[in-house]
Amino acid sequence: IDGLHQKAGSKNVLELHGSVHRNFCMHCNKFFDAEYMKNSTGIPKCDACGGTIKPDVVLYEEGLDNDVIEQSLYYISHADMLIIGGTSLVVYPAAGLVRYYRGHKLVLINKSSTDMDSAADLVLHDPIGEVFSHVKF
Repeated sequence: IDGLHQKAGSKNVLELHGSVHRNFCMHCNKFFDAEYMKNSTGIPKCDACGGTIKPDVVLYEEGLDNDVIEQSLYYISHADMLIIGGTSLVVYPAAGLVRYYRGHKLVLINKSSTDMDSAADLVLHDPIGEVFSHVKF
C-alpha cells in the first residue's frame, strides 16, 4: 500500500491491498493525492462536496479488487518460481493465493513457520530483510 516496490524499481506491481497514494471522496469520487491527505487535519474532507476522503486501501472485512485478484491468480498459476516472503500466510483471501501455484520451485521466507512450509522447496525461517541483504542483484 505504500508504493515502496515501485520506488525500488519494480514494474507491473499488483497492489492487492491498494495504495495510500490514491485517495477518493466517498461521496463524489474526486481524486486526492497523498500530499492532500498528509496536509489535512482530522478526517480529510473533500474540497468539492464535503464528503469524507478514504485512501484506496483494503481495510479489514472489505473485499479485494476482483481484477487484481484475477491478475494475481493468472501470474501465480503461470509462474516457474514463486518466492513468498514476510507473511505467516494466515490472513485470507490473500493467504490462499499460494494454492494456485503449479510450478516446482516454491520458496517461503518468514521468521516463523507457516502451514505451507511442507509444500515448499526451500524454507528460510529468518527475517526477510536479513535474507535479502545477502542476495546480490
